[in-house]
Amino acid sequence: MSLWKIAWRSIQQRALASGLTGLSMALGVALVVAVLVMQGLINASFLGPNGFGYNRIVGAKGSKVQLVLNTVYYLSSPVENLPYSYYKEFTQGKYKRYTALAVPVCLGDVYEDFRVVGTTPDMFDKFDYDDGKKYAFSSGKNFTADGFFDAVIGARVARETGLKVGSEFQPTHGVGGHKHDDGFHVVGVLDETGTPVDRALFVNIEGFYLLENHALPDKPLLPEHSDEHAHEHKADEHAHDHKHEHADEHEPAANVAGAKPHEHAEGAEHEHEHAHEHEHEHDHHAHEHHPLPESQREVTAILLLTAGQPDLTASFIAKDINKGTIGQIVSPVYEIASLFEIFVRPSEYMLLALTVMIVIVSGIAILVSIYNSMSERRREIAVMRALGAGRGTVMRIVLLESILLSLGGGLIGWALGHLLVAGVSPWLNATAGVQIGLFRCAAEELVIIPGLIVLAAIAGYLPALVAYRTDVSQTLSATP
Repeated sequence: MSLWKIAWRSIQQRALASGLTGLSMALGVALVVAVLVMQGLINASFLGPNGFGYNRIVGAKGSKVQLVLNTVYYLSSPVENLPYSYYKEFTQGKYKRYTALAVPVCLGDVYEDFRVVGTTPDMFDKFDYDDGKKYAFSSGKNFTADGFFDAVIGARVARETGLKVGSEFQPTHGVGGHKHDDGFHVVGVLDETGTPVDRALFVNIEGFYLLENHALPDKPLLPEHSDEHAHEHKADEHAHDHKHEHADEHEPAANVAGAKPHEHAEGAEHEHEHAHEHEHEHDHHAHEHHPLPESQREVTAILLLTAGQPDLTASFIAKDINKGTIGQIVSPVYEIASLFEIFVRPSEYMLLALTVMIVIVSGIAILVSIYNSMSERRREIAVMRALGAGRGTVMRIVLLESILLSLGGGLIGWALGHLLVAGVSPWLNATAGVQIGLFRCAAEELVIIPGLIVLAAIAGYLPALVAYRTDVSQTLSATP
């Protein structure tokens, strides 16, 4: 019979005690696995390099971390806004040559606890995520620049709200505010990305501006602008009169063709009503499809991909932007990394240390269990020695018993740890937009098995030493 079988038989003879010590080891390992997997994937999600297609965020002066959490992860409270003219500096102004792509973002509204984000089609047409992946749609397509009240929704939003292509929704102004009278039409549902994009609704920024309380007060025109406006108004009146004259010239031609004036009027009226109904069906916001003047616009932030060598270019323009009094430019990766190093990392290390201590305590429980069984097994060991087993063989059997308890509990704990992670994954996805699958493993898990073997060897050494020193003659001559 092999030494492994002898060790297993010994464990079976003490099934209750062995089961409890193995369970304590399983729980300790499960906690270690859960902590390692969650730490690894959260770090990858928050600290991944340029995971959203842009490398900088431009926002109003204030908390840099709040700007990143609000703009990238749709957490925290909205920050102050920037003038729309500030955004134009990156598309047409002095920062244009340093900019590869600039996408404005407007925040402040919600729909069923999900953030509503006003932006442009470039958000999904030109940005990528997770280092090169392109956004794809499970149904529908991206909204277009002229679809003022069109929207694209994340996969989780679609799953939990029931919205789909063709659905309409009305955002709520702020958290706990009133619901807007105007709604948006869903034209696309994004594929699952495993990023915060899954839990947000993205609407055309033009429609976002037209919602109630989203426009700045209209400023009175300066004198020179008033003259220009009057001139444009006169030009419009002239064009309007010219259009009527042109229509009057063609009206007799319709009568010559055999149509009576009354019939022609009825036909024109019918065509006008039909066109009006068609226009209403196409978009019930057609009467509002006039872009808000830029003087009445603001943006919450600007998602910026700098040109050339991105980090070098960003550092160059950051000096100019940050010394001003209006805006600031931040690196989302750097800010989140700093937040982790100051607040999150120490907590991670402390939590990991506590779980490792639990495993060590479980190892001590194995030592105590086997050591206490030595007094009951002295006669058994003495018989084995009398039948020819050497001291080293007896010692190896005890060590193998310790290793079996440790590895058996560890493997069960490994499975329990991944089940625990899969169980909290929906909550983690809801709060931080991070998805964790059942079989996602951390690289540090490779250390668990060797670590358990070393721990088992240390825990089993003292009982094995006791077995090694067992006096055969004295034990066999003693009255049972």
